[in-house]
Amino acid sequence: MKQRGITEDFLHPKYENLTDPFLLPDMEKAVDRIVQAIKNGDHILIYGDYDVDGVTASTVMEDALRLAGAKEIDIMLPDRFADGYGMSARVLEQAKKLGVKLVVTVDCGSSNKEIVAELVASGIDVVVTDHHEVPEGLPDAPVVNPKREGYQCFRDLAGVGVAFKVAQALVKKGLIPDGQEKWLLDLVLIGTICDNMPLLNENRILSYYGMKVLAKTRRLGLSELMQRAGTRYLNAEAIGFQIGPRLNAAGRLESAELALELLRAKNVAKAAQIAEKLEDLNKKRKIEQRTAVDEIRERGVSDDPVLVETGKWHEGVLGIVAGKLVDEYKRPAFVLSRISDDVYKGSGRSFGEFNLAASLAACKDTIINGGGHALAAGVKVAADKIQDFKTEINNYYNSLGLKDQEKYLREREDLTVDGLSDVSLDLLDDLELLEPFGGGNEEPIFKLTNVEIAEARLMGTDGQHLAIIVDDDKGRQLKLLAFFAPAEWLKVAVNERRDFLVRFSKNEWNGNTSIEGRILQIF
Repeated sequence: MKQRGITEDFLHPKYENLTDPFLLPDMEKAVDRIVQAIKNGDHILIYGDYDVDGVTASTVMEDALRLAGAKEIDIMLPDRFADGYGMSARVLEQAKKLGVKLVVTVDCGSSNKEIVAELVASGIDVVVTDHHEVPEGLPDAPVVNPKREGYQCFRDLAGVGVAFKVAQALVKKGLIPDGQEKWLLDLVLIGTICDNMPLLNENRILSYYGMKVLAKTRRLGLSELMQRAGTRYLNAEAIGFQIGPRLNAAGRLESAELALELLRAKNVAKAAQIAEKLEDLNKKRKIEQRTAVDEIRERGVSDDPVLVETGKWHEGVLGIVAGKLVDEYKRPAFVLSRISDDVYKGSGRSFGEFNLAASLAACKDTIINGGGHALAAGVKVAADKIQDFKTEINNYYNSLGLKDQEKYLREREDLTVDGLSDVSLDLLDDLELLEPFGGGNEEPIFKLTNVEIAEARLMGTDGQHLAIIVDDDKGRQLKLLAFFAPAEWLKVAVNERRDFLVRFSKNEWNGNTSIEGRILQIF
């Protein structure tokens, strides 16, 4: 804590220190139009996105509008496969069919000037709430987006965070009873973590109280989902690796409507049924992901600074596969699947100083369309332009003159541990004060120095996991684990003295709780 400069305000943030929502661009205009719609009894359509941030943001916006008195609300989520990224042209057809007077977007809309114009021309007002990079030429509608030029407060809210700021604004307008908006924070927490937003400043406050709300969530679907995922400890790891992937599996493999239905479920039996379906989809997602990664590994990758891999894979796992390639090859990566004879569609992942949104803008002449964040983006490329895209994106990378980008991926210790006397469950209890962990508030890494390997064994059906018992010089022992360990780690031998980078976690077995280390590096 001392090394990170952590203060009491960070450990125990105050809810009242959240930024005034009306400081956000166009918030006053947006809320005035929403209030007018509620007073007029207008039918409102919420247009979201198919990822966890989009689904949680849609649910938060619906809950907020209902708390404020809105009666007729529908939610429309795009189909990853039919609509792609951003607002779909189908929204106009759906809005007309429902007799909608107002469309409120969440987690999208800033880049959809033309579609917004079509809605407005048809007599349907639009309020955009979003957090993506802002292009030149905004839609002709209120656009509540912290990325807009001139906004001086915290700019890294997730889409669900922006939706929550609308709820806060409705509280200040007197439409939502003060304090009721806090029940929305379980979803704000999940969307913020799963969209990889930095958990600092405003997000620290939202996620800190989100953890408290999630622990006693009123959402039947979340409770059923966590039960099937085997969630024992509510922390960032559980959200990022258990809850998030199961919610995301719906939009990746079938339809995000399933995840939305889970979050809105009012019946335990229905919630249980959907949670079971999501569990099955998540298992299928893992198989699809593994198939794509294995195929790319087997054929080998180029020496280009930016990897561009093409094949015929399930569209829903391309972003995850790109992330795996970044982890394995330490380079930005795009993974594209052929969706027709003429078109490839895919996702990119990056790190360090290479901004994907900027890179796609620089390559606009070789792509059909694309956009997103600095570190995650989507793109569509004509089949006969694939090689041009590879060349141009790598030329762009080289033009930046970036140096030693791998440093952004290297694990570094927060503290060096001399002996194991302080490695205890009490330490874990203290570390929990820093939860939830995420960008800007990473889970601490400890370096164990010169410890002796007392036992080493392989685990798993193919011997792909590693379990080690280490000793310090005073006879104290600690169990260390590495899942899917690199081949060189599997060669460690008993009685060797090595250094380890680890993160500590709790292990429960047969009613006993102990501390163990997850290996990040062996020296």
